[in-house]
Amino acid sequence: MDFEFSETSQAIQARLKGFMAEHVASRDPEWQQVVERDGIFPPPFIDELKAKARAAGLWNLFLPHLNDDEPGTRLSNMDYAPCAEIMGRYMWASEVFNCSAPDTGNMEVLHMFGTPEQKRDWLVPLLDGRIRSAFAMTEPDVASSDATNVRTTIRREGDEYVVDGRKWFITNAADPRCKILILLGLSNPDRPESHRRHSMVLVPMDTPGVEVVRNPTIMHHLAHEGHCEMRFTNVRVPVANLVHQEGEGFAIAQARLGPGRIHHCMRSLGQCELALELMVERAGRRKTFGSLLRDHGTVAEWIALSRLEIEQARLLVLKAAWLIDKYGTKGARKEVGLIKVIVPRIQTAICNRAIQTFGAAGLTPDTPLPALWTWGRALQIIDGPDEVHLRTIARLEVKEQAARRPKAQ
Repeated sequence: MDFEFSETSQAIQARLKGFMAEHVASRDPEWQQVVERDGIFPPPFIDELKAKARAAGLWNLFLPHLNDDEPGTRLSNMDYAPCAEIMGRYMWASEVFNCSAPDTGNMEVLHMFGTPEQKRDWLVPLLDGRIRSAFAMTEPDVASSDATNVRTTIRREGDEYVVDGRKWFITNAADPRCKILILLGLSNPDRPESHRRHSMVLVPMDTPGVEVVRNPTIMHHLAHEGHCEMRFTNVRVPVANLVHQEGEGFAIAQARLGPGRIHHCMRSLGQCELALELMVERAGRRKTFGSLLRDHGTVAEWIALSRLEIEQARLLVLKAAWLIDKYGTKGARKEVGLIKVIVPRIQTAICNRAIQTFGAAGLTPDTPLPALWTWGRALQIIDGPDEVHLRTIARLEVKEQAARRPKAQ
């Protein structure tokens, strides 16, 4: 197992760190003012930064199988992982490099399964960063942790599919630049195999019957791009909007979610690094009872434990990325589950320690810590709750151990 990054990745990482320091970190106070306090989204400066990033060759870093005529760097999952960590330090930064979810996963789906017409109409403008997109799977009326429960219907009538149902936690749906949804729905309810009953279709946001009902806050934090509840009422799209084939929704979702979870986890590790840096800086200038906070045994232990957790989690994420590159998503199934559970948990733990180190200030928007803690907590549900991943991990572990056990003679 080789964890050495390619020369290309190392060069991109160096350029990315420089770009983040020069152009992104300096704009973060403006982002906080314009977006978080004034509610202006997207902020006026985002297109300027995207143009600079693309000119610098820091664009579409995540797609390893791009064609020669498509913009991007063609990094492997392994080589992209540290780049996602660098971008993840600021929760809004990934868009600057056209590397933000759910656009990344949607571009992967269209690249792997899209027809020439679908690629022309939607993949090309996504690769160019001219539009945003959303992925509509989760529903409020069923336990979507078991995606076979998804009940939004995709019914064929002649040359059209008719979509009816409710979705929620649809990231990007409140963004005025969001033009297309990839929607998972029940298309073949009578098939005996439960994982062959669902399909994906492309639904333009301006299609009649598509309604954004509300943009709920996540633990009182409002995401201006949206994690929206949506209603689909007699929404009609051409049969040509089917992604791949009927009944292939789950297979497509698995191909999409493996790399996407690595992206999420590496961005989270960048946020963990930022929280640890803030904690160390605060502990080195505040005194209680005559000593710096860092000299108190409890705070020193928090710092040490945080470093231990980040290093262990990073190696596990890199292993998952390496396995996907070598064996595909199925070959990394257990490791993807492992990182999806452990990384959000350490994010909330490290952010909690940092908040405690800051005291009352840690509860306010004077630092990014409350938002980072909230996102870590949300990730324990987003992309599948921990319990589902733990169930899968346990089943795979039992199966692997049984295979290793000597057969009775």
